[in-house]
Amino acid sequence: MARVLIVCMVLTMQLAAVAPAAAQSESPETPPPLILFWGDGCPHCEAEWEFLTGLRSDFPDLEVIGYEVWHSEANRQIFLTFMAERGEEPSGVPTTLFGERMWVGFSDSVARDIGASVEAAFGGDEAPEIEGTLIDLPLLGERDVGETSLIVSTLLIAFVDGFNPCSLWALSILLALVLRTGSRKRVVAVGTTFLLVTAGLYALYIVGLYGVLELAAHASWIRAIMAGVALTFGVINVKDFFAFKQGPSLTISEKAKPALYRRMRTVADDRPIQTVLAGTVVLATGVSILETPCTAGYPLLWTDLVTRQGVATSTAVGLFGLYMAVFLLDEFAVFGTAVVAMRAAKLEERHGRALKLVSGTLMIVLAGVLLLAPDLMQSLTGVALTFGVAATVSATILAVERRRAKDSAPVGAGSGSR
Repeated sequence: MARVLIVCMVLTMQLAAVAPAAAQSESPETPPPLILFWGDGCPHCEAEWEFLTGLRSDFPDLEVIGYEVWHSEANRQIFLTFMAERGEEPSGVPTTLFGERMWVGFSDSVARDIGASVEAAFGGDEAPEIEGTLIDLPLLGERDVGETSLIVSTLLIAFVDGFNPCSLWALSILLALVLRTGSRKRVVAVGTTFLLVTAGLYALYIVGLYGVLELAAHASWIRAIMAGVALTFGVINVKDFFAFKQGPSLTISEKAKPALYRRMRTVADDRPIQTVLAGTVVLATGVSILETPCTAGYPLLWTDLVTRQGVATSTAVGLFGLYMAVFLLDEFAVFGTAVVAMRAAKLEERHGRALKLVSGTLMIVLAGVLLLAPDLMQSLTGVALTFGVAATVSATILAVERRRAKDSAPVGAGSGSR
């Protein structure tokens, strides 16, 4: 009997010793490490490292593991392996993994989301949903308003880029010639073909630029060169407002215009529609080559802006579609007006000069911002400030020039006798 009592006491003591261990094993698991795939020279990666440094001061037990993937083939393979396990394709840096969560790119909203997820993991609660205002955008779906700075930038850049004086001049002349046939069907066929070909070639140009920047995303000197080229284009366009076609000019040269006129007349001739459309394709190709320098700075700036943000490929594709849709708005407006009224609007020199001023001023401001303060374009306030400065400068110059022209006009000019 005594032996039984001793055995029971020993078992009780062992169970008492095991109980704390069992309770400890049932406690919440240690939070997973935060894994960051980044690139040396990526400004958004640097911004996230700064954020993670502050986050670790709040959560000292947070383990952060970084893999630099631009210069390390071994780390790139690790990146591919991690993404394959999740059924994803690598789409850009920084890419952040924490448990089941994943973020591509870095912004204020991403920082808030990562911080909330880490806090929830260490607090033992489920990760809270980040509150925000969602908007439904064409091609892009629902987006948080806090992440729309890149979308707004795309809309504004594409809108201004669409007012290409070279393309608008060529389209207006072409429509004026085709309208003489009196056939609305022919106007629709020729105008649509012209716009689709020029837009398609311009799209290939933008895709090529994006591909170059994606391959050389870590080469800051390439970005500086491209921004410098855009800055030069902007200065030349502003110069054209004050000294039109004097010195360097990004317009269709007078030497090239006779050949374009001949091709346009060929398209406008009363020939079989198949021949006319073939001629329109040749004409549109030639115009695209000649007109690209007019606003080539905008694709340079836009592709640089997108690649700097490190967005996912699907988002970049959606932004590109949005860019091209907005880019074509003004030309389709000119084309639609001609089809409905059977009358073509004429782009005068003063209109072209004003467009060049607005275009050049915005190019200069954007290039300066992307060279000196690229983080400014990550917020709606920064985007509004950037475009607001360009618009204010352009409007001021136009107002001063208009007042100067009015003051220098002869007394009584433009007014009739009473």
